Amino acid sequence: MRDLIRTVRKIFYVVIAVIGLPVNLVTVGILLRDTCGLSSCSRRYLLTMAVVDLLVVIIEIILSRINHDFFPPSFLDITPVCSVHYALRRLLIDCSVWFTIAFTFDRYVTICCEKLKTKYCTQRIATVVLATTSSLFCVKNIPIYFRFEPYEIISNVPWYCMNSDAYYYDPVWRGYNNFEKILTPIFPFGLILFLNTLTVKHILVASRVRKGLKGHGKGEDSSDPEMDSRRQSIILLFVISGNFIFLWIWYILYYFDVDDPLDSDGEYIFKQVAYMLRNLNCCTNTIVYVASLSKFRAKLRNPLEAIFA
Repeated sequence: MRDLIRTVRKIFYVVIAVIGLPVNLVTVGILLRDTCGLSSCSRRYLLTMAVVDLLVVIIEIILSRINHDFFPPSFLDITPVCSVHYALRRLLIDCSVWFTIAFTFDRYVTICCEKLKTKYCTQRIATVVLATTSSLFCVKNIPIYFRFEPYEIISNVPWYCMNSDAYYYDPVWRGYNNFEKILTPIFPFGLILFLNTLTVKHILVASRVRKGLKGHGKGEDSSDPEMDSRRQSIILLFVISGNFIFLWIWYILYYFDVDDPLDSDGEYIFKQVAYMLRNLNCCTNTIVYVASLSKFRAKLRNPLEAIFA
């Protein structure tokens, strides 16, 4: 059974790389040249998310997962390089999660907070939020470099990354590990559910009020561009956040050791599936664009023309 899941895992990551790399490249290229009907603020968030997703495909999927499965040891397995590589992987995953949170909050403000929207939902604020988030997570992941020790030393060269004994027994490291689990993804998971609940409530109330004012309740049939725009925004938001919730829930369950009742093979399978679904999140935002934005779909039909024209 373990051999089967290893084979499935190898194929899975190759497929992610083959699809995720070109698709995210095309997405970045299109969003750099065209708004695709998005506001400047939303465009900035989605473009940054696509860049981070692209980096996750390169660093987490290709240079880590595929390199480990298909290629012999290389300089990436030297302990200092391996430590930097692992810290960078954690940084990108953190940013991928929290950029989704930032976009979710931006959509919440746009839809639910009319007075705050004009001040918060701007390209400048989006840039500040993204830059601040990136900087904080850079600082947060510095300790990860010091988490590892060499697995073996060959010709005075330290090879591979193995957790140090202090990582398991030092209260500081144990506290840091728990902090990591809460920060990504447990707290974001709850935050997305909370923001979406508030947004849905606001949309339903606003929809009933506007229909009443326009006489929809009396059978009149007229279009409402504002509500149509809100529905489009909420579809994009819910698909992105719903995708996040579905793909991360298994990883959270793994954090809470729900696989304990399983036998050793079952635990191994659950762990691998949890990691695969988490990493799948790196190439699904573009699918959201294709499904939700008609202007993006039109550009994607001829991506080279959209990028270079």
